Amino acid sequence: MRIVVSGASGLIGTSLVEDLRRDGHEVLRLVRREPTGPDQLRWDPAAGRLDPAALSGADAIVHLSGAGVGDRRWTSRYKATLIDSRVDSTRTIATAAARAEKPPKVLISASGIDAYGDTGDRELREDAPFGTGFLADLCRVWEAATGPAEEAGIRVAHLRSGLVMGPSGGLMGRLKPLFKAGLGGRLGSGRQWWPWISLRDEVAAIRFLLTEDVSGPVNLVGPEPVTNAEFTAEFARQVHRPALAPVPPFALRLALGDFADNGILSSKRAVPGVLLDHGFHFTDATLASALRYSLG
Repeated sequence: MRIVVSGASGLIGTSLVEDLRRDGHEVLRLVRREPTGPDQLRWDPAAGRLDPAALSGADAIVHLSGAGVGDRRWTSRYKATLIDSRVDSTRTIATAAARAEKPPKVLISASGIDAYGDTGDRELREDAPFGTGFLADLCRVWEAATGPAEEAGIRVAHLRSGLVMGPSGGLMGRLKPLFKAGLGGRLGSGRQWWPWISLRDEVAAIRFLLTEDVSGPVNLVGPEPVTNAEFTAEFARQVHRPALAPVPPFALRLALGDFADNGILSSKRAVPGVLLDHGFHFTDATLASALRYSLG
């Protein structure tokens, strides 16, 4: 296949590009600077610039661009960055794909499990409605920005990803040093459900969706939901350290601002209904397996 990827330098994108190329697929990466190789295509998502000819003849697009949700404290300015970086880039890609002389067959576009908002103990399949709160609203407009591609008849799947756990970077890059130093512990009450998925299952699921006839939202989460207390207890077991340092909600709010309530302390008991219904096989079906992989 000939596949165009945005966000190719991120945690998921890097692993996905390597995996696709290993199997002989041609991968073209969208970059914001002057291209330095034949596998790069320049675009300017903030200005809405992407030549439709660059996408013509591609079999698929995997769109993973967006500023990191937990990278900085949420100020009004950074919230605007989170929205603009997702909506502008998605609309730019969807519009260019729709205008291509030979449009791609499928657009796989990133979203987040936060689309459902804080839902307590309720199990969430893909037919659950959008929730409330900043991240849920963000996911709503993010997914809606693929409209031009859908209207052009391109199959669109939205990746509602949970916490992606890999050997480096991302969530694990932050948690490993704390837990190995014996400073890990539950966050807040620990009763909130934390949807997780290993990086290798995330990549495998994206590849699965490239060819499987699936459109609309897809929960990219492991099949066995756990609470934050269960997550942190298992993490501590894996690194042979106690989990003795619970972090109270007020400390999280001081450190993270609105992200504490919208992301860390909110509860989403999501299950991978669409993936399981279509026969996807998880390599890491349990949290223990995902942690062993992520911790090397």
